[in-house]
Amino acid sequence: MSLEEPNKGGESLQDVQRLIMQRPPEHNTTNLNLDRMKMILDLLGHPEKSFRIVHITGTNGKGSTARMVETIVRTYGLSTGLYTSPHLQKITERISVNGQQLSDNRFIDVYNQVKDFIDIVDAESVKRGGPKMSFFEVLTTMAIWAFADAPVDVAVIEVGMGGLWDATNVLDGDVSIIGPVDMDHMQWLGNTVEEIATEKAGIIKKDSTVVIGPQPHAEKVMPIIEEAFTKNQARELIRDGKEMSVESRMPAVGGQVATLVTPNGRYEQVPIAKFGKHQAHNALEALAAAEVVLPVNGALDGDLVAEALGSVKIPGRIEQIRNSPTIILDGGHNVNAAVALRDAIEESYHFEQLVGVVAMMKDKQVEEFLGILEPILSQIIVTENSWRDRVMPAEELEKIAVNVFGRDRVIRQDMLTDAIQKAVNLVDSEDELGVGYGRGVLICGSFVTAGDARILLREHDNPELKKPKAERA
Repeated sequence: MSLEEPNKGGESLQDVQRLIMQRPPEHNTTNLNLDRMKMILDLLGHPEKSFRIVHITGTNGKGSTARMVETIVRTYGLSTGLYTSPHLQKITERISVNGQQLSDNRFIDVYNQVKDFIDIVDAESVKRGGPKMSFFEVLTTMAIWAFADAPVDVAVIEVGMGGLWDATNVLDGDVSIIGPVDMDHMQWLGNTVEEIATEKAGIIKKDSTVVIGPQPHAEKVMPIIEEAFTKNQARELIRDGKEMSVESRMPAVGGQVATLVTPNGRYEQVPIAKFGKHQAHNALEALAAAEVVLPVNGALDGDLVAEALGSVKIPGRIEQIRNSPTIILDGGHNVNAAVALRDAIEESYHFEQLVGVVAMMKDKQVEEFLGILEPILSQIIVTENSWRDRVMPAEELEKIAVNVFGRDRVIRQDMLTDAIQKAVNLVDSEDELGVGYGRGVLICGSFVTAGDARILLREHDNPELKKPKAERA
């Protein structure tokens, strides 16, 4: 079936999205089992058995690593599926086939193909005293069905949250990637890094190759991962710093170049189109995973690897979307992400003035996050994003920011649009030459914030920010 086959049912994408998103959240405590996912895959005839799988978890870096794996495999000529979350602007971003997100019509069509099976599972679960399928379970089902229907050779699947009880964990990964494990989503995954590591190690399956990224709490995390590796009879363990390594790296225009060493080969001076040390390690994990699922004996073709990693696009991850002034978006929302963001900016940019625009969710480690960014920000503008149920009120965020930055460096703008415009005006007011060099705006704190900003900064939505400084009101 063509990805562009028109929808014949008359539903709009908004109609279907509303039906999906009104379902129970994936972290509802009554949802912590895989029964509904197992049931629907049985009903569908196990479409997940038709493709190879790279399964990815970790506190940070999942989305970047997933896109890198997918791009390498697709560059080799294989058909690919990519399932990521959350989306920045549009729900269809979550499911891609061969590098293209599903069209609106195709997304609707996939939903219509599986909705009767969803109804059956809902009814059976309720009959047993359980909930209906969660919105993430429905989206995961849709991704699996779309990949089998395409069909794809390799599906790259990002865990939604945790691993052990995540809807994606009905899949048996040929490769299980565990990126850095740190504190996040504690109310659902546990209050210690050991508890969180146990959840994430739950994706390790029999006969899988397990790829482990750099661990900020290695002495606590690695014994748990290694025990799961042995207990689940996985095939091979590939650890960053042992069986694979980033041998060298240096910043370059548009990103960096790195020499990467995997169990199968050495890849010299590979261009990576993203900033930051953490992205070099994400690329290393992706490369090791691609070596497993690609039908190649030994090292991969260095030119194809360079072509893939030099072109991969990762929206919302240290993404520079404007020049003069420089405007950077980042969706990171926890301490580990803040450290990676600060390090990447310090390494790759030379700002004399950097104004932060920050909106965060109220369940995050807000004070710690702001404290990490404080040394690189001249001023901070606190605001709110569009997720009203979870976002920290700007007034509350302002109080925390004042404790970190001091009263004179904190400004509050309740609307994100106003906050971005205020940041640009602050930068412009210090730019006597009007060239924008050394001055920038960093918009961060949440993927919702990054997604909202991406929409606001489109030329047709906010032309004022696109005008040269002299022409702005």
